[in-house]
Amino acid sequence: MPKVLIVTGDAAEDLEVLYPYQRLLEEGYEVDIAAPSVKKLQFVVHDFADGFDTYTEKPGHSWNADVAFADVDPDGYAALVIPGGRAPEYLRLDEDFLRIVRHFFTAAKPVAQICHGALALAAAGVLDGRRTAAYPACAPEVRLAGGAFVDAEAVVDGNLVSARAWPDHPAWMRAFVELLRAQAPVKS
Repeated sequence: MPKVLIVTGDAAEDLEVLYPYQRLLEEGYEVDIAAPSVKKLQFVVHDFADGFDTYTEKPGHSWNADVAFADVDPDGYAALVIPGGRAPEYLRLDEDFLRIVRHFFTAAKPVAQICHGALALAAAGVLDGRRTAAYPACAPEVRLAGGAFVDAEAVVDGNLVSARAWPDHPAWMRAFVELLRAQAPVKS
């Protein structure tokens, strides 16, 4: 059974980790969650409140990481998912995280990124000449990395499937699963 890797950490957007995790399991893929270390991660929920100019953050679910970035052999995975939230801010500073991300782009394996996940792609140097959706506040980083920001619910550019934020989940995962079925089908 093909394996999919979700790379995340503390303060990742709760829905952007758990929705793809469950959706991919439903499709028959084995899914591992990688983080800076093997521990219980604390996710967060971002939402909007009247009178606030930006989103608020509340505690979300906690979830165990299966593997540390340093121990990930990306050759063992058919695809990669990069959730948003605040986690990509600090994950992009981790050399093993960047090694993992770059592997999937070099090998042209399917990659799904959402929301602030674009920050990680910019830091990995893989956005040059690519179109990607992201949380709109990340548009400057996408452009500075040589990418084209697209304000849409599911943007497919070769092996990259991207979306703005968790309200885009249905279109984002539909496009990603279609790519996975073509490139790394689950055998019955």
